[in-house]
Amino acid sequence: MGTALVYHEDMTAARLLWDDPECEIECPERLTTALERLQQRGLEQRCLQLAAREASEAELGLVHSPEYVALVRGTQALGTGELQTLSGQYDAVYFHPSTFHCARLAVGAALQLVDAVLAGAVRNGLALVRPPGHHSQRAAANGFCVFNNVAIAARHAQRQHGLHRILIVDWDVHHGQGIQYIFEDDPSVLYFSWHRYEHGRFWPYLRESDADAVGQGPGLGFTVNLPWNQFNPELVLVSAGFDSAIGDPEGGYHLESLSQSVCMMVQALLGDPAPPLSGPMVPHGSALESIQSVRVAQAPHWMSLQQQGVAPVLSPSPYSPEGRPSSLLLTGRPEFKAAATQDVAALSSLLDQPRLNPTPPVRTAVALAAPDAALALPSDVLCEEGSAPQEETRAWARPHEALAQDRALTALGKVLYLLDRILDGQVSSGIAVTPACAAAATLDVAIRCGLSHGAQRLLCLAVGQLDRPPDLTDDGRNLWLNIGGKEAAALSMFHVSVPLPGTTGGFLSCVLALVLPLAYSFQPDLVLVALGPAHGLRDPQAALLAALLRGPAGGRVLALVDEESTPQLVVVLARVLHGEAAPSLGPFSMASPEDVQALMQLRGQLEPRWKMLQVASEAGGPGSG
Repeated sequence: MGTALVYHEDMTAARLLWDDPECEIECPERLTTALERLQQRGLEQRCLQLAAREASEAELGLVHSPEYVALVRGTQALGTGELQTLSGQYDAVYFHPSTFHCARLAVGAALQLVDAVLAGAVRNGLALVRPPGHHSQRAAANGFCVFNNVAIAARHAQRQHGLHRILIVDWDVHHGQGIQYIFEDDPSVLYFSWHRYEHGRFWPYLRESDADAVGQGPGLGFTVNLPWNQFNPELVLVSAGFDSAIGDPEGGYHLESLSQSVCMMVQALLGDPAPPLSGPMVPHGSALESIQSVRVAQAPHWMSLQQQGVAPVLSPSPYSPEGRPSSLLLTGRPEFKAAATQDVAALSSLLDQPRLNPTPPVRTAVALAAPDAALALPSDVLCEEGSAPQEETRAWARPHEALAQDRALTALGKVLYLLDRILDGQVSSGIAVTPACAAAATLDVAIRCGLSHGAQRLLCLAVGQLDRPPDLTDDGRNLWLNIGGKEAAALSMFHVSVPLPGTTGGFLSCVLALVLPLAYSFQPDLVLVALGPAHGLRDPQAALLAALLRGPAGGRVLALVDEESTPQLVVVLARVLHGEAAPSLGPFSMASPEDVQALMQLRGQLEPRWKMLQVASEAGGPGSG
């Protein structure tokens, strides 16, 4: 159950045969450069490599009209002048005698990947293809796209594999209007597009690219930007565009930026931890406005948005293009501008980051109280048997009576050893089992040891009956979040407690609207997740927490698990920390009014100091980000 990489060198055959500054950026080097970088990083070798096949014309017909398929087939016999004339009938498109073959391979690669994932041969994968597809429509090429690869893959998954709910995530600086048109009246496909709009002044200049385009007929509400767990998809297809990456002037055609982005995405698919985000964690007012606009448009169709008290959209918008710095005004097609000097410098810094922070040799290690052969851990998870020196362990344990027993002392030695291996870069993440009677004392030692052994900022997420150590200071180096407290309270900027919500919706709201904004704002270099006595989390909830908290600290997570928890909890935590997806939370249930009120009050107390908790009505305008 690894990661597939689907590719075929024939997809590099098509190229521009005449002079056209708009189209020359869509070149074969987009694929070859990305593949070379994957090979240089050793990422291709870690994937299951599959050669793309040609999609059949019947498969193309799942989305496209027979007349359009026949038209593209006919380009194989056209001369250069005829190809140029035909290309001029479409917006930002060029045809080549090899276009039909290349485009069928691009679709076939997507279909092979869907088949491999749904057959259980791999967990996920990347189809590295050209031409792209998300602008292509039923009977028209558009924006370099010939056949709609992802849309055909979704229909294939429905027809051949019997799926009923498919989520398509489309990240690209340009709106994928082709996918939207194909599925806008279909409630079985949820289309999520994250794109640049500029109030209609950015290509493709469509009114229906705005937030209030929510689908039609039975598909109302299924052209959206919303939390995944409510829709509960059976398959997620990502149409990945890299034109918003640092260093790209526009369109996803800066070869260095493109190849680096592809490598980072494959690393994420393989389960490698992503490097932590950098820079000020303050939301831009225009981004908050866009999110708020989507919430307003989608609230009639989704219960979870109705209950959160959507505020009115700011109107007229203070974030029009005229009010923004000129450096942010990149024009849409057909004009493509060079990247600014600061963007190139930022890209260079980004390219250096993986070399400065290499992936640890061990991704996940588990320290058990005693070896347990019955645990079905992933084969490459290390069962750590090392322990810190006894003198060091006893010195850390001395202030705590609960750590005087041999069993607790032995467990503490393993925790300290694993913590040191994470801090010195030998292990990315770990899990340690602790005796219930010593859970609080072990956590106290882990916090102090982490801060004294190299962690500059340590986030501790304590779940269950665990109190903050009384003499921890609010010096900005540690942030204590407790889920399972008696009441919602912000005792200080760095000491936050919230009751454990009783529903799926309440839990998701707590994680997405409180825990993650605080975690990313704090920018820790180590995360401790402590599941104490009577923590109350179901295994999928604990797994989701651990998986999401890999992000803020670049994968450096240590989970402390009470020994009274089920052995299966250790297994599921090991899987998500190793890079696998968290299991489903199950059916969605609304947050209780009490949980919603408590969360909103807590956010209100914390927002003045933690700007990531802002909402649109509180944003300060363009200068706030």
